[in-house]
Amino acid sequence: MIKKNNEYDGDVIDINHDGQGVLKIEENYTVFVSNVLVGERVRIKLIKAKKTYGYGKLIEILKPCSDRVLSQCSVSSQCGGCTLCHVDYKTQLFYKKRLVEENLKRIGKIDVLVEDVIGMDYPLHYRNKAQFPVREVNGKTLIGFYAKNSHNVISCDNCKIQNPKINCVKDIVEKFIHDNGIRGYNEKTGEIRHILVRVGNKTGQVMVVLVLNQDKLKNIHVLVEMLKDKVDQLTSVVINVNNKDTNVILGDKSILVWGKEYIEDYIGNLKFRISSKSFYQVNSIQTEILYSKVLEFANLTGDETVFDLYCGIGTITLTLANSAKFVYGVEVVPDAIKNAKDNAKTNHIENVEFIEGEAQKVIPKMYQEGIKADVVVVDPPRKGCDEELLNTLVAMEPKKIVYVSCNPATLARDLKFLSEKGFVATKVQPVDMFPMSMHVESVVLMSRDGARQ
Repeated sequence: MIKKNNEYDGDVIDINHDGQGVLKIEENYTVFVSNVLVGERVRIKLIKAKKTYGYGKLIEILKPCSDRVLSQCSVSSQCGGCTLCHVDYKTQLFYKKRLVEENLKRIGKIDVLVEDVIGMDYPLHYRNKAQFPVREVNGKTLIGFYAKNSHNVISCDNCKIQNPKINCVKDIVEKFIHDNGIRGYNEKTGEIRHILVRVGNKTGQVMVVLVLNQDKLKNIHVLVEMLKDKVDQLTSVVINVNNKDTNVILGDKSILVWGKEYIEDYIGNLKFRISSKSFYQVNSIQTEILYSKVLEFANLTGDETVFDLYCGIGTITLTLANSAKFVYGVEVVPDAIKNAKDNAKTNHIENVEFIEGEAQKVIPKMYQEGIKADVVVVDPPRKGCDEELLNTLVAMEPKKIVYVSCNPATLARDLKFLSEKGFVATKVQPVDMFPMSMHVESVVLMSRDGARQ
């Protein structure tokens, strides 16, 4: 009989999409455990027991694996952000490639060569954006990251995957909060909910966003001076108001406190404006590699009409524009569309048009009006593409679809749908945008005739 709180020994036979080890113990019972590696034998305590599976806590490593390394972060075993800090980097890339392969085969029913994951030379300090929750617990304000599968905040003094400027800003705001008696958020009360920081990888520009429960913060001018004194190239300080009972971090209202409403950064030779609400890839170094693969797979000649769906601030759209006849970018976030239009002007690119709206509504309307694409690029959120959108793409019959995905499971689901409608996946290139986690980005080429170009 499997019982909660009992201890069991088992062999780690796999790693799941969350970076948890998969063990089989008595009676073929599956247990998921963090901070273990494939090939290790471990002792665990069963902390949650379902009928056929459960979750365990690592008690002891009975037989370690040679791929285990010492984590450089003191809280990596508690924080939910980095689940692979204890894994050799080459092994991380192997895990991610296998994750993509298994999802494509199991969910997508697709048998296609998956290339080795393109990794980083230095897989630390890569993130250009962080969102720190601020919570009041037993009268004490905590700033850090959420523990895995909870809203418990784990304090973190020096996150190893963030740009060092982000850690500097976090320390300054934390000191200001404590010195001025600012209350962290706690069940609808308190003043400050999150600290959001963005950094331009190539420009070094810094944006600080304070997500508040109201539209004012006492002594904020003091904080601005502290930031100006300690943060090189501070460019923007913004208050964002979110007084709704929601898990969404940013509210609808933003107030510029100091500086500009945006920071700037470069991808290749293109300059981009990034506001507090804009989507921008968090790993600027790998973004250039990712986009180079999008361009390679699209293989544009200069005569094509291209759709870039879920275009954000136009990073892929403008990258494609130099090689295409015309590119339409579609995005639902108004601030991002504004940034995208500004970015087109800044880079003197005229063969683009940005349209605000949901892709699954905009594209069917464009198709009905006779606007068709030769090549379609989609870069959807983790939930993947809406079926109405996919149906329209099938009817439109573009020569190629280049699918950029941050979620192998929904990628496989959407590719299965497209493959059943006549498209063939011919190239799959994973790119490691998120070292130390199990997240992986993939670029897939699909064409109607199965040609590789």
